[in-house]
Amino acid sequence: MEQNGFITKLEGAVREACQIDNKLFEEYDVKRGLRNADGTGVLVGLTNIGDVVGYKKEDGKVIPIPGKLYYRGIDIEDITHGFQREDRHGFDETVFLLLTGYLPSKEELKEFSSYMAGLRSLPDDFVKDMILSMKGKDVLNILARSVLGLYILDEKPDDISLNNMIRQSLNIIAKFPTIVAYSYQALRHLYKGKTLSIRHPQKDLTTAENFLYLLKGESRGFTKLEADLLDLLLVLHAEHGGGNNSTFTMRVTSSSETDIYSAVTSAIGSLKGPLHGGANIRVLQMMENIKANVKDWKDEEEVKQYLLKILNKQANDFSGKIYGIGHAVYTISDPRAGILKEKARDLAVEKGHLEEFQLYELVERLAPEAFRIFKGETSTKVLCINVDFYSGFVYSCLEISRELYTPLFAVARVSGWCAHRIEELTFSAKRIIRPAFKNVYGRREYIPLESR
Repeated sequence: MEQNGFITKLEGAVREACQIDNKLFEEYDVKRGLRNADGTGVLVGLTNIGDVVGYKKEDGKVIPIPGKLYYRGIDIEDITHGFQREDRHGFDETVFLLLTGYLPSKEELKEFSSYMAGLRSLPDDFVKDMILSMKGKDVLNILARSVLGLYILDEKPDDISLNNMIRQSLNIIAKFPTIVAYSYQALRHLYKGKTLSIRHPQKDLTTAENFLYLLKGESRGFTKLEADLLDLLLVLHAEHGGGNNSTFTMRVTSSSETDIYSAVTSAIGSLKGPLHGGANIRVLQMMENIKANVKDWKDEEEVKQYLLKILNKQANDFSGKIYGIGHAVYTISDPRAGILKEKARDLAVEKGHLEEFQLYELVERLAPEAFRIFKGETSTKVLCINVDFYSGFVYSCLEISRELYTPLFAVARVSGWCAHRIEELTFSAKRIIRPAFKNVYGRREYIPLESR
């Protein structure tokens, strides 16, 4: 039998073996997706690193409140506005804060940035063998493969002493932008017929500036505002509590005391999934569909009616979803979206995309109303835009390819991943994460082969 025919023959049996009656989840009080009945997350751990706040509970009810995000107890709005007021980039400072728990002094930050810049380069043989010679059509796949390859270069890859984990974390965080940039250059050369441009990292540039340099080079260049926006996105995506899928994956894998390269690769695998990473691409595609089908971008009624068509599965990708709207934790507002929107308008003006930005603003304002009409006027569900709503627009203004949107998320989030790994393996009550599953398949007798 041909391979495809054999697989098809097995498909029905495998599907039937996977079916579980939804009523059993209620019967055994199983929290599907680690979600409570009210949609809030099941509490599974404690952390000192990030805190995501979007609601409060009173008398067992979920009460929506304006969203807040804290890095080591400091409001993300204070962090971003702080370095923006001083007209400098804040990613290195954010990495330092997430790992150490405190903001560095001027001298500490200078020393830290210099140390990280010195770690950006990759060995030539590594670039050739791990990135350029091995084919790959997905940057995250190449990144995961390369991270596993870093294990070979480490003299103490399995050492989980605190000193070694800090060393490994800083090395990985510093090298992520270089690996991602080189991976994209290899992909576009091999599959798009473009010139292969491998540039050496520059020590005198910030993380955001260096990435744009590796991507575009001096001939194309980039403006200060472009670098500022990329730095801001890196800061906003650096950490989001221990409950997001990739960070939780990092903690679960790390709890077994495996090496950091295996743990980071598992987190990348989680982020690669379309239900976690890549939402900003779907927002961008949705907005392109709206622009193509709405004649007057300023006509509120026309825009609202098209949003209703999307919700009724009559437009865009027929999923019934308005992408970039709603969040698992945030209810009234996503603080990251508000911070990003402030600067996104400036970038839209610089790039001549103000009219498009205003359409985004209109969709942001009309989407909750369209959702209420779709659900019925009595619907009390509170909706807000999330950070993905404007991030894709910003990346497009930066002329960054869509293949890099989710990898750039990883460039930022790896700092949070590493902080959570260190915490998971350092706190005194550490224990391998091992939840329980109830088997509901039933008992059967073994039948000898001759009698089947």
